Amino acid sequence: MLKYPHIFEPIELAGTIFRNRIFAAPTGWMDKYQDGTLPPEAAAYYARKAKGGAAAVTLGECRVDTNFCNAPNRLTKMDDPSHRNGLARCADDIRRYGAVPSVELQHAGMYENRDLGLKGEASRGLAYGPVECEESGRIILAMDEAMIERTIRKYAQAAAFAKSCGYGMVTVHAGHGWLMSQFLSPTLNTRKDQWGGPDIENRARIVVAALDAIRKAVGPKFPIEVRISGSECYTGGYDIEEGIRIAKQIDGHCDLIHVSAGSHEVAEVFTVTHPSMFLADGCNAVYAEAIKKHVSTPVATVGAQGDPEIMEELVASGKVDVVEIARGLMADPDLPNKIRAGEEKEVRKCMRCLACFSGLLHNGQFHCAINPEIGRETEYAVPVPVKKVKTVLVAGGGVGGMQAALTAAERGHKVILCEKTGELGGTLRCERKVPFKAKLDEYLNQQASRLAQAGVDIRLNTEVTPDLAESLKPDVIIAATGARPVKPPIPGIDGKNVFSAEYIYTHAEECGEKVAILGAGLVGIELGIYLAMQGKKVELIEMLDHVSDGGNNLHMKALDVEIKKYKIGVNLSTRAEEITPEGVIGNGKLFKADTVVYAVGQKPQRQAAADLYACAPEFYLLGDCTAPANIMSATSAADAIARAI
Repeated sequence: MLKYPHIFEPIELAGTIFRNRIFAAPTGWMDKYQDGTLPPEAAAYYARKAKGGAAAVTLGECRVDTNFCNAPNRLTKMDDPSHRNGLARCADDIRRYGAVPSVELQHAGMYENRDLGLKGEASRGLAYGPVECEESGRIILAMDEAMIERTIRKYAQAAAFAKSCGYGMVTVHAGHGWLMSQFLSPTLNTRKDQWGGPDIENRARIVVAALDAIRKAVGPKFPIEVRISGSECYTGGYDIEEGIRIAKQIDGHCDLIHVSAGSHEVAEVFTVTHPSMFLADGCNAVYAEAIKKHVSTPVATVGAQGDPEIMEELVASGKVDVVEIARGLMADPDLPNKIRAGEEKEVRKCMRCLACFSGLLHNGQFHCAINPEIGRETEYAVPVPVKKVKTVLVAGGGVGGMQAALTAAERGHKVILCEKTGELGGTLRCERKVPFKAKLDEYLNQQASRLAQAGVDIRLNTEVTPDLAESLKPDVIIAATGARPVKPPIPGIDGKNVFSAEYIYTHAEECGEKVAILGAGLVGIELGIYLAMQGKKVELIEMLDHVSDGGNNLHMKALDVEIKKYKIGVNLSTRAEEITPEGVIGNGKLFKADTVVYAVGQKPQRQAAADLYACAPEFYLLGDCTAPANIMSATSAADAIARAI
């Protein structure tokens, strides 16, 4: 008997059977060929989710009208025949593993062409929206009847093109601030004709017309999904009551109403649309649940999903019909198969750190902090053979050392993992009491459990010295000795009221009511939020003129929300000159504080690592002992090193 029978019950949409109720939500592959076409690596990325058990897998960022297309060579063009081969390859690879392939049809409307300058015009690019307005210094033109009809036709043609490429469904994106949601918005769409104004029927007319045109183009036996924002979740945006009215307009014109929330274009709700680690599991399901009560079309939810108990309850109770997952299937594409097999404890749970999305925007690459395979599926498709079983000594049981030991053991090597403290997990263990880092601690516990199951010889309270290394006679040494907090040379730094961030994370009760934190990097900011949650008055003091997001600008959006929520002071371009019992003197001003915490960076433990370089035929440096980085860097490097042995 299945433990979670309802989420694995097949569902039929427009004559198509989906093997379960877990769909892979749209994600866009941006590392394309120069002309924007999809490479084989994209097919491997999407197919991996199908192989892992998702019932449908949707390609994101597929534009219907590329005359109006921001970053055209990073987005899939549904009106360009040269994109057929790449699209067809993705569809075929998804279908081979038993999932239904789908494409997300998009038009960004007033947010199109931001990067395209037009010769002889001051504008940075031509764009159309429901009404004429200004956006980021550009004049947005109002769509006339001809442009509206063109857009409707483009959606239909794109859907027909998708079907001809082998796709079994299309997803019309009518949420998150894109063109269709711009028309749906009572704030943005103030037209006076049949396509807008206060009447929801008029504002929804373009969406309904596009859906009906798609139906005519693809026929009755082809599922059409529509993604909407159940609520825009910000002041000035529409609420769930308006979301219900929108859903009622499209009810019967599609086969699945996919209910998301928020808007890409509003900073304070970006991390509601893509729930941050500060939000609860399944937080956006309330919008789908509310809409489900008012429509006959099946309804899907998306956002912070992945907990099987929550997903099962949502479907079993009739609150939703389908659960869609994006980041959770990057953290573990085998999530559906593992849950079905009763191995839910083996699922790597998404930490919602947003490193994947930030990396995509910065470098065009999808990588996951805790799953080194994602974005590298072609490398993992064929296991690298082990020519000779070796004894591998890993010095350091932090996040990198644990992954290196695990990968080496899974490949068949004899692995000894030494950690000089009494627990695996490294310095990240100091955050175990932090509520928004609960999934990080779960991950570290899971890694420790997997190491034991893999037969790794784990030696705690054991520091790897040259003498120990030589006595063990390893063939390979991986030095993952980590880093330690930098103690800044400031007068008063040794005062009784001064502590490291690492210490305060585990001894927050020793803080006074007013706390000054030196350093506005991720460590300092997250600690400040943790302390503010406990009612402390927190001031961040940073000598630079900006906070440091550690390369994860989207997680920084979430932190910004929390900083404002808890009224945390952020003092930039402020050099701490002296620490006194009264607080911190910076730029000649006294920041009153009962407790001062330094979070100004980490110093690599390079000497401890370098001492081991001659103790084995093969020697590797890993993680923070080379240069302090992040979980993603440590995990991916550890896995790569161990796979090369």
